[in-house]
Amino acid sequence: MLPHHRFRPRLLDTLRGYRRTDFLADLGAGLTVGVVALPLAMAFAIASGVKPEQGLFTAILAGLLISGLGGSSVQIGGPAGAFIVVVYGIVQRYGVPNLLVATMMAGVLLLAMGWLRVGALVRQMPVSIISGFTNGIAVLIALSQLKDFLGLPIASMPAGFFGQVATVARQAPHANLQALLLGAGCLAGLMFWSGLGVQKNLLGEDRRTNRWLRFAARIPGPIVALVTLTALAGALDLHVETIGSRFGGIPRTLPALQAPAVSWDSVQQLFVPALTIALLGAIESLLCARVADGVAPVRRHDPNQELMAQGVANLVAPLFGGLPATGTIARTLTNIRAGGRTPVAGILHAVTLLLVMLAAAPLAARVPLAALSGILLYVAWNMLEPREFLRLHKDGVEYAAKFLCTFVLTVVLDLTVAVEVGLALACMLFVYRMGTLFGLEADTAAGAGGDVRVFRLYGALFFGAAGKVESLADELPPGVRWVILEANYLLSIDTSGQSALETLGRELARRDIGWIVCGLHRQPQQQLDPVTTAHWEAPPVVLPDLPAALRRAEAPAPA
Repeated sequence: MLPHHRFRPRLLDTLRGYRRTDFLADLGAGLTVGVVALPLAMAFAIASGVKPEQGLFTAILAGLLISGLGGSSVQIGGPAGAFIVVVYGIVQRYGVPNLLVATMMAGVLLLAMGWLRVGALVRQMPVSIISGFTNGIAVLIALSQLKDFLGLPIASMPAGFFGQVATVARQAPHANLQALLLGAGCLAGLMFWSGLGVQKNLLGEDRRTNRWLRFAARIPGPIVALVTLTALAGALDLHVETIGSRFGGIPRTLPALQAPAVSWDSVQQLFVPALTIALLGAIESLLCARVADGVAPVRRHDPNQELMAQGVANLVAPLFGGLPATGTIARTLTNIRAGGRTPVAGILHAVTLLLVMLAAAPLAARVPLAALSGILLYVAWNMLEPREFLRLHKDGVEYAAKFLCTFVLTVVLDLTVAVEVGLALACMLFVYRMGTLFGLEADTAAGAGGDVRVFRLYGALFFGAAGKVESLADELPPGVRWVILEANYLLSIDTSGQSALETLGRELARRDIGWIVCGLHRQPQQQLDPVTTAHWEAPPVVLPDLPAALRRAEAPAPA
């Protein structure tokens, strides 16, 4: 039976010994994160081409399930900026109903990944590829927000990079100056607000100012921007598009349970989009959980349990019109900084969102879309890592090739293609690098005679290095009777390496040359045991060490 993960949420462990002080800390953190998540959930949904309430439903339902069933103590789940590009592309190509089907399929894949315990493998994604598509997504998010940021009269942005650039450039002369000023004010205000924590340490002995700055820094910047700019737009009667003018407002109740229509044809058609959602969700959530482990004084997360919780969340949320969900770094770090200790904080964040939606839904209709675009541009700016581009010349050609390839393909073509090509390139470069680490060199100090040649093997004899062994026979001078392969530094042999040795033995036998392999470690010895080599045309003589091999080669041939 295949080894599988036992489903056990972290919440069950943390509730044992749960104290009143823990609840108060989680309550404060849950309220804070819930308020922060409100504008982000709506902004992510609008940027993805769906209704703002779908982002709220996702944050409430998926956030509740990911915290309640996950393997991290402090991770907060919900709609994420990384999904914007993927979801928008699926909506444009297949429609919203099929997006829900693809999300549920992704949930099944995530459940299977967690059950089969592949969480540790997902975390081994090369850093260069993660950085490449993260920066690429940041560029695409920023590009997708130019429509609302500039107040352009565009009914719907195309999904492709070049189409979006051409559309924005064509409509740029029709920009709405009021929307531009509102969006720019939002972006500038968020950057200023994020710097309050630094400014409070630069004012020396001015205690009153420092106290005010410390208080202000605790208030989430997106909420400050949303409230002030919504009030400003209403007071000045600005002619800008709002959530109400485009979507008709936010409902004050959760939608009824409704399963999307699923057919075998749609499953086949949506498998690649579902796989993209699953892989991106797995990478994003486990990357977020790993960051949280390094920041918060909590027990290390369980990657397989986290994947299973993501799977359940992405299965359930679409039944209520929800979007793909994953762990989110910004809200998780907010939770940690606000004092969150256990998954209860994430559950309370979802409850807070639900209560705010029920109470303040009519007010949300007045929120200017330009303000939400400013918030998303700030999110994109935080995702972008300019230093990665500046240090490429220091990180080597291999790192730069994988990073730039993934970045360019993410921006120009598609995230799925970018990750596939990036991984393929990483594999090819890995095979090349491992092939260079395998060596086969003549050992002239071994004390062998003129008719005996000793060659030292080191590294891993695998398919990328097999050619170095197969050509050895052609390099031998006339008169050689024995070839000794000293394998003291040979770490492993795969089936291609076995085949290369079999080919070498057959070629040596054709030239009437005997061959000996000595000093094998455990894994290579298992690959070359008598049972494995019994069917070979010319199996090697396997001896324990080089002196024994030399004695065997120098012994007179039997009469």
